Amino acid sequence: MKNKTNQITLTYILISIFMAIICHKLLQNYTHNTNYQYYNFIKDLVFISLTGIAYKYILSKNDNRNIAVFEKLKNTNDEIKESNEKYDIVAKATSDTIWDWKIQEDNLSWNKGIENVFGYKEDQVGGSSTWWFDKIHPEDSIKMSIKLYSFIEQKTEKWQDQYRFRCADNSYKYVLDRGFLLKDEEGKAIRMIGAIQDITKQKEEEQRLKLLETVITQSKDSIIITEANSNNTRIPKIIYVNPAFSIMSGYKSEEVIGKTPNLFKGPNSDKQEYKKLITALKNKEECLIETISYKKNKEEYWVRFSMIPIYNSENELSHWISIQRDVSKEKKQEKEKEQLIRELTQNNKDLKQFSYITSHNLRAPLSNLTGLLNLIEDIPIENQELKEILNGFNKSTHLLNETINDLVKVIIIKDNPSIQKEAVLLKEIFENVFNQLSFQIELYKPIIKLNFEKVSVLNTNKAYIESILLNLLTNAIKYKSENRKLKITINANEVDDTVYLIFKDNGIGIDLERNRDKVFGLYQRFHNYPDSKGLGLYLVKSQVETMGGTISIESEVNKGTTFTLTFKNKQ
Repeated sequence: MKNKTNQITLTYILISIFMAIICHKLLQNYTHNTNYQYYNFIKDLVFISLTGIAYKYILSKNDNRNIAVFEKLKNTNDEIKESNEKYDIVAKATSDTIWDWKIQEDNLSWNKGIENVFGYKEDQVGGSSTWWFDKIHPEDSIKMSIKLYSFIEQKTEKWQDQYRFRCADNSYKYVLDRGFLLKDEEGKAIRMIGAIQDITKQKEEEQRLKLLETVITQSKDSIIITEANSNNTRIPKIIYVNPAFSIMSGYKSEEVIGKTPNLFKGPNSDKQEYKKLITALKNKEECLIETISYKKNKEEYWVRFSMIPIYNSENELSHWISIQRDVSKEKKQEKEKEQLIRELTQNNKDLKQFSYITSHNLRAPLSNLTGLLNLIEDIPIENQELKEILNGFNKSTHLLNETINDLVKVIIIKDNPSIQKEAVLLKEIFENVFNQLSFQIELYKPIIKLNFEKVSVLNTNKAYIESILLNLLTNAIKYKSENRKLKITINANEVDDTVYLIFKDNGIGIDLERNRDKVFGLYQRFHNYPDSKGLGLYLVKSQVETMGGTISIESEVNKGTTFTLTFKNKQ
């Protein structure tokens, strides 16, 4: 600055001297008084020198003042720059969105947080409070506006609020907004500066914790939270119990907080289970035990409870959670079930023994009776009434003999769950069955269609499969329709080592809406036939299941019946 002042002053003096010399030369043309000319020239030089000194002094004073102003402006700019840098650093560090609202002009400006946090580009951001309020969730806007304007009118001392703010992608974030008010000399609000903080994660975590708290408090199971540390012989101290615990044990929360769950032990508690629990605590492992526990009134009850270790973010054990359930009813039911199983097993043995004894004891007199009836057949009887009585007696005797034979078969099946299987030809099995039913087949001449092209060999028990097919064919003939020719089709298919044997007839059928659950039951009859014993389908199902197969039925009254049998065709 000083050099510049000297340059300006020197320039001024040189220009002034130059002008003085020119004026002096011009005066020489109009006057010949040399002394006067010399005197004026010296006077001009002195004046120029004095004015130059004065000019330099003025410029120096002005420069000094400008330098002071410049330094002040520089310092102010440095302070503003430093303040802005701090402001930007704070804004980045806190991830806050800063807004500045000039209330009188309704001019609102935002920092970069409006883009970083909410995704709005610069050209998407409005410059008034209307844009701001428009982005607030409709359910929150009225409450927030009332609180804000109450603050601006200075009816409240501070302002902060939580609300949902709409992002550029139309999603909403929970925010915490705080504002600071600037006033003029008259105390009137002229400006407001605020910071919006994204608290979405905190809000979601808060809602999650409230949900967990509701689950714990409303749970029917007793929940206990204990400290992490314990010694070798005791369970950690209790720090929380839910309401279900008080209902189950009779202890209020304040009576057990700070104490160990050992107080629930008693004379009949299972020591081995508690040792198992202590070992799990030492090893910091989850544990599940069942033992007898004691209520506050010393009443015993069975409890099943788990101890689950809880770790913090540093993977350090922070707490144990115990979930307990009163299983006294279950234990009682288990004992009753065990007792019932023992009784049923014994009854089953008794019934089986009774069946063996009955069938054995009935066989001898039945054989004698059959023999006597055979002898009577050789004796001519003239009395027609007596002859009819003997015929009826003979039929009843044969029917009783068949029933006893069927019962013996059922007993044998139930008593021998595992049977020997062999590869049998289906064609050969059906030939044997047709031979046994040759009289009925010859009498009724049914149309029988067999299709064994896809499956010719079946790995099964030969006696059982013959008995099954014999029963099904006998039933088809016995329960044929009187209005149409009897048709029977039998197909065999194999899918993934499973053989499907489908037996279909067009007989009188069964009403499955009424009888589906009873079709394969013991002594179940669905038609009024005098020689129907109600054992056939029960015997069929027993034999199929003994061989590891299944049987199902589809039937419609006056249309026919279809049985589907499945067997695993593996060696």
